[in-house]
Amino acid sequence: MESMYPVSTDGSTWYPMACQFLKLEHHLHSSYEKNLIERTMQYIKDRTESFDDYFPCRLKNCKLKHVKNWLNLFVDYHNKELKPVN
Repeated sequence: MESMYPVSTDGSTWYPMACQFLKLEHHLHSSYEKNLIERTMQYIKDRTESFDDYFPCRLKNCKLKHVKNWLNLFVDYHNKELKPVN
């Protein structure tokens, strides 16, 4: 029976035993894959922090909906500026 929740890990020795005990599919990443994942996550983290530095939310207890609305507005404005007006 194949697990509905595959677990991807590095080479730590206890992961396969834990996954077997929990009846989870275990996948071991290569060094190349681990490096690629780490670089991608660092890129996303850097861009998110940079965005927050330049465009901090000034609302107390800001909600995620506010951030989503702001990003949608930014994307709409950006796309409008890039498209020529007919």
